[in-house]
Amino acid sequence: MSETVLCVGYTEDDGTLARPALQALTSAVAIADATGGTLAVGLVGGRIGEAAPQLAGITGRVLGVEGEAFAQPRAATDAAAAEALARATGATILVSAATPRGHRALPAVAGRLGGVIDTHVTGWSHEGGAVSVHRWYYRQRIETTLSRTVRPWVLLFDAGSADEWRFDGALPEIEHVEVAVDASSLRTRVVGVEAPPSEQQTVRPDAALLFVAGAGWTKKQADGAVHAAEAETIIREFLDRTQASLGSSKSLVDMSGEGQRVLPFLTHMNQVGQTGSTPRHPKGLATCCHGEEPHTVGWRFVTERRAVNLDPNCGWAKGKADVLYVADAFAVMAALNEALAARQG
Repeated sequence: MSETVLCVGYTEDDGTLARPALQALTSAVAIADATGGTLAVGLVGGRIGEAAPQLAGITGRVLGVEGEAFAQPRAATDAAAAEALARATGATILVSAATPRGHRALPAVAGRLGGVIDTHVTGWSHEGGAVSVHRWYYRQRIETTLSRTVRPWVLLFDAGSADEWRFDGALPEIEHVEVAVDASSLRTRVVGVEAPPSEQQTVRPDAALLFVAGAGWTKKQADGAVHAAEAETIIREFLDRTQASLGSSKSLVDMSGEGQRVLPFLTHMNQVGQTGSTPRHPKGLATCCHGEEPHTVGWRFVTERRAVNLDPNCGWAKGKADVLYVADAFAVMAALNEALAARQG
C-alpha cells in the first residue's frame, strides 16, 4: 500500500533541527521509499530557514509553519501547526520524534484527524505490503510488532531508533503554510529556563559514553572502610574529563533511606534500569554493579557494554557485557583518570 509520509520537525531556538528530529526523518524517508509512496517534511518553529541545509537531498515537498507564535513549545500552537501540515499534504502516516514537545501535541493531532497514534516506536518493517512498527512493553522486556489499518497513523520514534539524516544535495524550497492562532491558544508561555551549571549536569542524553556507578562504590572496601569521598572525587573527575552521562542502579540512589552513605550528586534522575531510564548511548561502562536483570534491562539499547567488578560470577559475566574486567573499580578508574589527564595535558 502506497503511503503519503509526513515528517514533522519542531525547530530549536536557532532554527535548526535537533538530532532526534533528524533521526525521525531517516525513518520517514525509508518508510516512504519502502511503500513506493511520497514524502513531505513539515517544519514548525519561530525560525525554520536555518533547517533547510539539514534537509539537502530531500526529494519530497518541504513545508513550514513559521512565526513568533510557534517559537515556544506549546501544545495548542504545536498541534495546530502539525494539523495544518497534515491536511496540506494529505498524510496517511505522520512521523515525528518522541520528544516532550511531540508527546504533548501530536496525540491531539491524531484525534482531530480521526487517526491513531503509537508512541515510543523503536523500529519498523514492511512486509506483505503493510507497514509494521516495533515497540517495547513491560520495562523493555517484551518487544511487539504491530500494524494498523486506520489512517492517518501518527508514529513517535524514540531517539536512537535510526541514524541521523545525512544531508547531501540541493537545498529544498520551503512552502510556507499559514496557520491562524487566537489569543486563547497563546495563554501558555515559557517565561524562563532554569538549568544547573554545565559542570553539575550529569544526565547527558547525547553523550557518547554512559558511565554507571553501582552500590559497591559506597560499601566497605578491602581495608574494611567506606571511601565515599574518594569515590565522589574519582567519578566527578572522570565525568569532567570525558563529558560522559552518569547513571546509577536503583540500590545506590535508594541507600539514603537505609541510613547508608550515598554519593550526593546521584538522584533518581540518574537511575538506569527497570524502574529508571533506558538510555541509547553508543558505549556503556558499569562500575561496582552486579549486572542484575532489573538494572541491565536499561542497557538494552547501549551498543557496546563493558563492566568493572571484583566478582567474576556477577551478572555481567553471564552474557550481559561484551567485556568484564575483574578488578577494583577504585584502582581502575583512578588509573584511567591519570591516563586521560596525561592525554589531555
